Parts: sequence; structure tokens; C-alpha cells
Amino acid sequence: MSKENLLIVISTDDVDTILKFPLLYGGVSIPRGYWKKVHVMFWGSSLIPASQNDKIMETIENMQAYEIEFTACIVCAEEYGVVEELEAIGVMCNHTGELLTQALKDDKTWAMMTI
Repeated sequence: MSKENLLIVISTDDVDTILKFPLLYGGVSIPRGYWKKVHVMFWGSSLIPASQNDKIMETIENMQAYEIEFTACIVCAEEYGVVEELEAIGVMCNHTGELLTQALKDDKTWAMMTI
């Protein structure tokens, strides 16, 4: 059995990088059949542009039409004061370490990409 799920972990606050690599690739991955499931996880300083940059927020909302899931580290979101902004665009703020640990331990189901 080959890996069918992709976990993208974004920790950079560089808007151009976020838009032109993880969100671009993640956004076409399900429609083009690259992956069956895509999950994008925001950690650290990436939460600032994810919650404030109009283009990133619009891209996140558009990607959700393909059932791409989004989460953000609740600890980071609380520290930056952006929980409400993220959840308003469908980014669930929770303890992302659980999914990250599961994906790291499961080398048969999950592929990971970190930015």
C-alpha cells in the first residue's frame, strides 16, 4: 500500500513562500489526483499571515472546496491572539502535535512536507 495522505506543515511567515509552494501544491493535489487527503497545518509565525493576509485567507477558503483540511497550533494561535480570525476562515485551532506525531510515526499512510 502506498501513501495516500499528505500533511503540509507551514512555519514560515513569508507570504510569497506560503502562496507559491505549500498552498499552490496543496491546492492542486486533490483535484489532480496526487493525494486522496491533504491536511495543511500552520505553526509558529505562519499564523500571522494566515490570519491577516487577504490572498492567503482567500486561498485557504478556496482550497476547502476540495475538502482540504486546515489546522493551526492552538498554543501559537492563542499567543498571537488570532484564534477567532483563523476559525472564521475554517482553520481549526487545536493541539496539532497529535496529528503531527501520528503522521511522523506512520510511514505507510502519511507523507509530510514542511515549509
